[in-house]
Amino acid sequence: MERTGHLRWLTSWLAVLSALFSLSLSTEIEPRASWPNGPLVTSGRWITDATGAKVTYVGINWPGSLETMIPEGLQYQSIEALVSKIKSLGMNVIRLTYATEMIDQYYDNDEKDITIQQAFVDALGQQDGMAIYEKVVSNNPSFGAETTRLQVFDAIAAECAKQEIYVHLDNHISKAGWCCSPIDGNSWWNDVYFDVNNWGRGLSFMAEHGKSWPNLMSMSLRNELRISLNDTQVASSYNWEDWYKYVRQGADAIHAANPDVLIFLSGLDSDKNLTAVVQGAALQLGTATFNRDDFEGYGDNKLVLELHVYDNILGTPSSDCSEITDRLFNAGFETLTNNATNQFPLVVTEFGFPQNESTATNSYASCLLSYFPSQHAGWMIWVLGGSYYIREGTQDRDEDWGLLSHDGSSWRSSDFVNKLLSPAVNASMAPITDDDDNSSDGGSGDDNSSAIGLRQSQPGVLLILGVLGAVTLAFCSWQ
Repeated sequence: MERTGHLRWLTSWLAVLSALFSLSLSTEIEPRASWPNGPLVTSGRWITDATGAKVTYVGINWPGSLETMIPEGLQYQSIEALVSKIKSLGMNVIRLTYATEMIDQYYDNDEKDITIQQAFVDALGQQDGMAIYEKVVSNNPSFGAETTRLQVFDAIAAECAKQEIYVHLDNHISKAGWCCSPIDGNSWWNDVYFDVNNWGRGLSFMAEHGKSWPNLMSMSLRNELRISLNDTQVASSYNWEDWYKYVRQGADAIHAANPDVLIFLSGLDSDKNLTAVVQGAALQLGTATFNRDDFEGYGDNKLVLELHVYDNILGTPSSDCSEITDRLFNAGFETLTNNATNQFPLVVTEFGFPQNESTATNSYASCLLSYFPSQHAGWMIWVLGGSYYIREGTQDRDEDWGLLSHDGSSWRSSDFVNKLLSPAVNASMAPITDDDDNSSDGGSGDDNSSAIGLRQSQPGVLLILGVLGAVTLAFCSWQ
């Protein structure tokens, strides 16, 4: 009977200790927050999510700003198939481009969007437009005669959310078409097609429309700002002082409509020059300097800088990687260092190369795809698809810079994808530790692993395990 009493006593204590162990796990191990862990914010040179984990944008461009104003490639593949291709690379974001003209037409049409059927016919003609429309609907059977362009954007955002991919909306151009040149009328504010009021209205509209997308994490103000050769008055406005005036106007429009999204600022010279912002130099022709306080309520935690780094706009192409990285540092990568007057996160929103048999051994490609991960800079390669509905007057035009083949069924250069691109994605997506944080403000902690909570709870858990083990050992010895 005495032994039975001891056994009951031990059983009771084991039950108590087991309950304490379960309580410790339930209270100290925090479950991983659900994706996308937004809204994203900035802290110094880092982007962080709602858990405090550092986030690096790694992705691809998906154009939707050419004449049809419908994201490309749907005549050959479904949205699900194309997003799955992106996901297979391990990427976490798409840069989805749109034209201000799409929103202009919405307002001109009694605040009703244009159907994709009409959009294809308007851009390609009745016969060719209907043929492409039928192919798109065949690949994407949820679409039909009443489907609008914005609903295609919605469907892409929804599929990306399903596959845990962020969406970055890019105001690529005002009048829909291929970008960019100094004579296309889209170069600078008040250019032929670049109406300032319509631009601001378009930013507000897309920011508001994107509120229904849980994965809309950021928006740009404008793609590749550049001097206009159409009008001397517009050309005389091409300076940092006017840049600052309009950038603040556009950023305020986005933030007022959707305060959750990050706002990307591009510089001068087709997005290759951020010097005045990073170095805090005078915004000429004036004497004022960039000041986060001018972006009231969000200047400290919502602004990101973007660069484009095609070899033909960085200067004379070079095979010397140190020379290339020096140019990148001077163009804007300095913002990632402690020496920068103004530290920001930096994302290279466009770069790319013709996809052919030599791309995998291209020295410029190799340099960029090793440099970006080493700097923990975000990046988005140009471009996903291998063709356009219409580009510069040519229907079904091939895109030899596209990662995908003409019909989107395979990689155009599997050697490039396997030897350079995929390793760069993996390196860029690796968790960022405190050792990687070279910012003056110290960053914001570890990656968002569920193991964090376990590490934090270890002392209490180990104590309980120790007591359980000791009691069990004693009982075994007594037996």
